[in-house]
Amino acid sequence: MFKHNLLIILRNFRQNKNSLFINLIGLSTGLACALLIYLWVNDELNMDTFNENNERLYQVLTTHPNEDGIDTWRSAPIPLAPALTEEMPEVEYAVSSSPVLQDFIISNGEQNFDATGIFADENFFKVFSYGFIKGNRNSVLNDKNSVVITEKMALTLFNTTESILGKTVSWQSNDKKMDVVVSGVLKNIPASSSTQFDFVVSYEVFKDLVGSYATWGNHQAKTYLLLKEGTDIAQFKNKIVDFLKTKDKNSDVTILLQKYSDIYLYNRFEDGKLAGGRIEYVRLFSIIALFILVIACINFMNLSTAKTFRKIKEVGIKKTIGSSRVALIGQYLGESLIISFFAFILAVLFVALLLPQFNAITGKHLSLVPNDKLVFASISILFLTGLIAGVYPAFYLSGFRPYAVLKGKLNNSTGEIFIRKGLVVFQFSLSVLLIVSVLVVYKQVKLIQTKNPGFNRENIVQFKLKGKLFENSQSFLSEVRKISGVKHAATMWGSIVGETGMTQGSFDWEGKDPNAVVAFSHLGIGDDMLELLDVEMQSGRSFSKDFWNEENKIIINEAGIDVMGLKNPVGKTFNLWGTNYEIVGIANDFNFQSFHENIKPFFFRYQPKEAEKILVKIEAGREKATIENLRSLYESFNPGYIFDYSFLNDEYEKQYFAEQRISVLSKYFAGLAIFISCLGLFAMSAFTAERRTKEIGIRKVMGSSEIGIARLLSGEFTSVVILAIVIAIPIAYFVTHRWLESFAYKTGLSWWIFALAGLMALGIALLTVSWQSWRAATRNPVEALRYE
Repeated sequence: MFKHNLLIILRNFRQNKNSLFINLIGLSTGLACALLIYLWVNDELNMDTFNENNERLYQVLTTHPNEDGIDTWRSAPIPLAPALTEEMPEVEYAVSSSPVLQDFIISNGEQNFDATGIFADENFFKVFSYGFIKGNRNSVLNDKNSVVITEKMALTLFNTTESILGKTVSWQSNDKKMDVVVSGVLKNIPASSSTQFDFVVSYEVFKDLVGSYATWGNHQAKTYLLLKEGTDIAQFKNKIVDFLKTKDKNSDVTILLQKYSDIYLYNRFEDGKLAGGRIEYVRLFSIIALFILVIACINFMNLSTAKTFRKIKEVGIKKTIGSSRVALIGQYLGESLIISFFAFILAVLFVALLLPQFNAITGKHLSLVPNDKLVFASISILFLTGLIAGVYPAFYLSGFRPYAVLKGKLNNSTGEIFIRKGLVVFQFSLSVLLIVSVLVVYKQVKLIQTKNPGFNRENIVQFKLKGKLFENSQSFLSEVRKISGVKHAATMWGSIVGETGMTQGSFDWEGKDPNAVVAFSHLGIGDDMLELLDVEMQSGRSFSKDFWNEENKIIINEAGIDVMGLKNPVGKTFNLWGTNYEIVGIANDFNFQSFHENIKPFFFRYQPKEAEKILVKIEAGREKATIENLRSLYESFNPGYIFDYSFLNDEYEKQYFAEQRISVLSKYFAGLAIFISCLGLFAMSAFTAERRTKEIGIRKVMGSSEIGIARLLSGEFTSVVILAIVIAIPIAYFVTHRWLESFAYKTGLSWWIFALAGLMALGIALLTVSWQSWRAATRNPVEALRYE
């Protein structure tokens, strides 16, 4: 019986090559999209899950009430980890580390290399399951002068991972330098780790660097907890929520715990509560993959039911000679699964071809290397697609009554027509939703790229101070300003883009409300920096070396002055960390964080002697020559160090990589969804024209024009697409409005976006069916009337 059914299926394929081709292309395209998205989603969901004790590993977060609500920080006081270890029996290990620092130089003799590193305490590798090539994870950080390096760093420094334990290297960060002994070699940090670094140094060194700031009031540490097995996490969270208040009675900071492997996906907090993060994009693309697969399956269902009149006699004869409905269902489901299998093979080939480009867009390193999860997911997608695509046609075709079939009394039922049109409506509703989403994402990304953040980031290069430049940075800066093409040059401590230094409750001013809690972000800069960035002054002046004692001066932005409530603030005193500063200028507000955030209170301090980088503004059109001159000057001042620079604009754009990737990917996926929908619509219009061949012939004989007949055939599909547009637009508005809520500055949902999406869908649909409609309308009526 199996052989018999297989022969029938293959015969049907041979007789219906066009519909087979359309089904294969539609299903393979949908499956390829689903596979690509599965690879990306699986990679996202598995970030940071490599730790053996993943289920018991948590990070400490702290919440800080202020005038604008509650801020959530991923930092904690340095004394917290040892205190929790001592006082909380539920804690197996509490470890501290610094953030990943990117301004390190690591050296082996005269060889100097840029590197990223962290400071971590002695129990760090007992908590995190990074693999070791050399060294004992339980003791590699016991010595203050020890360093653990990655395999990649070992090959860079020594060209080998063998016999390097005990060798001395040195690290340098800003003006701090230290010789350390290699105590361990890590396997390269897995791509599934969101924390990437080249080496680890003892946390005792970090505490020495922080010095007197290692107090309960300063949040300098990242703190992680490995809880004992059987700990009731909900109860423990409640137990430690006010732990910091027991150490500092004036503190209003509370503790949150978040599972470490959840941080990558759930990283956005609003008013002290979890509000989403990258998980939103994971859900979005999972839904898109499902949509595209459903659209492809709808094509199969529609084409199968549209071909009913070609199969009804076969069904009638089989039922008459005793074939059961179960056997017929098996035959048609088998046909669907075979088509799905061949479509899947094509999809795998498509994915193999597209994966390099997909990786370039997403910034991933995805591969099609088979593993248990990938094989299981592939088989599941294959069977699910085959069943979804074939179940309705199988039950529909097998349900015909043989006597009605053989007597030719079978007509299209209202239910059949309703279902088929309903599926087309569903297809194009999804397509319109995707078109609107693409337009809104494009508008938002364009707003981000073009909106003035309040400072000028164009033609600015930045590079870190290294080696001897710390000793003579001002002499070097003077020479930089003499280079032809350099408009401005200045020093900075911190970054003008993204995360900056932040302090809360460490300041006072005239008339300050004792109960007010305000957080300020801040930067240390040298003279000429505000001019370089084109940060405009609302009042007062910027810093200048021409004035005496600028170190005791401060510039505050408008948002900071508004929060402080000061009138005529220039000349007044701002007490910061116990030192009085004179307010010499009020800077216009600017976005130093991404447009996801509102502008926050901010101040500049004059710190030319504590700089860690130099920014240089270059005349437009002279970038290449000026950078080469900068390189020559840098290497003459700092022999042995590589001139490694970046453009400030590139750093600014990195804040929006996720949105830019979403924009690019959504265009591709929306285009594919529309393509698959149009494939189905093209085939449906062909079968409709074929079914109405005699009607068309009679109409032409009776005097109907070709345009009138073409309009008649196209009108059937036009009304369906218009209905899809009407259904999709309110859904699209809701979805895009919700996505835009994550931005403090967002584009408007103009009416033309929805009108354009509807017109695009309608136009594409009309172009798709017009060819078939025109062919049928221009056919010779004699041939039409002799049809069959």
